[in-house]
Amino acid sequence: MTIGQSKTRKVVIIGTGFVGSSYAYALLNQGTVNELVLIDLDKDRAEGEARDLNHGMPFGAPMRIRAGDYEECTDADMVVITAGANQAPGETRLDLAAKNAKIMTGIVNSIMDTEFKGILLVATNPVDVLSHVALEVSGLPKERVIGSGTILDTARFRYLLSEYYQVDSRNVHAYIIGEHGDSELPVWSHVQIGGVPLSKYGNIPDVQQDENMRTIFENVRDAAYHIIERKGATYYGIGLGLARLTRAILYNENSIVTVSTLFEGQYGVEGVYLGVPAVVNEYGVREVLELDLNEQESKQLHESAKILKEMTENVLPN
Repeated sequence: MTIGQSKTRKVVIIGTGFVGSSYAYALLNQGTVNELVLIDLDKDRAEGEARDLNHGMPFGAPMRIRAGDYEECTDADMVVITAGANQAPGETRLDLAAKNAKIMTGIVNSIMDTEFKGILLVATNPVDVLSHVALEVSGLPKERVIGSGTILDTARFRYLLSEYYQVDSRNVHAYIIGEHGDSELPVWSHVQIGGVPLSKYGNIPDVQQDENMRTIFENVRDAAYHIIERKGATYYGIGLGLARLTRAILYNENSIVTVSTLFEGQYGVEGVYLGVPAVVNEYGVREVLELDLNEQESKQLHESAKILKEMTENVLPN
């Protein structure tokens, strides 16, 4: 469906592993879409997931769910890519990026062969690098190729702050920006609890140096490692995050979410995908918000951008 026309609210998910199936389950529960198509190299797996989800329809929202193939992308409003290889023991992040860049290239070529004209949402890791690959391969406008970015990191940050201060997480306003990974950073200078700056609410003279706050951020940054160590993978949180992004796009909400998008001079950074608060609507990323970062935050963001730029340049198609 061409962007701007009346929407069918049709979403195609490519990859029905833990993340893809958790995302599909969230969409069924929330009633966000009218039509959901599951695509996977393992066609039996996609068929099984579709059947299982359909059997929950009487408890969820009416919608059409089925397994399919790439031709389903032709009239989709959104195609969401969750497929990719996992990081093997002893494998570097660059190794993983190179491996998944090849997979992403094949997937995106197959999507674009259908004359897809909707929004492309990437969740495969390393998500910032692979979103850039998807942009280059697809030829779509940059605003219509979006990475899940730091939407989950930001949710984790808000949750841990809410737990610490015993405040509803929906009233905690905070962002994690930069890479979805080890070089991400918390924007302490803009954390607010119900509109009150954290330094005032928590009576913390120097938030960035406070030991308790540093522990909270470390638990955000390392959350995936802790979860993977205990259960093998993370998928519920990102599944819900993707569902939130889907609603913002399909319902033209103009919501502010921390997604990965192409920087074109914002924050003094050029030519790299990074997670940042952005206004998202039916056209994709409407605008990037430029927060007034302090000197340390700005330095950290530029360091994160440098790491990602080097990794991206190593894997982008020639």
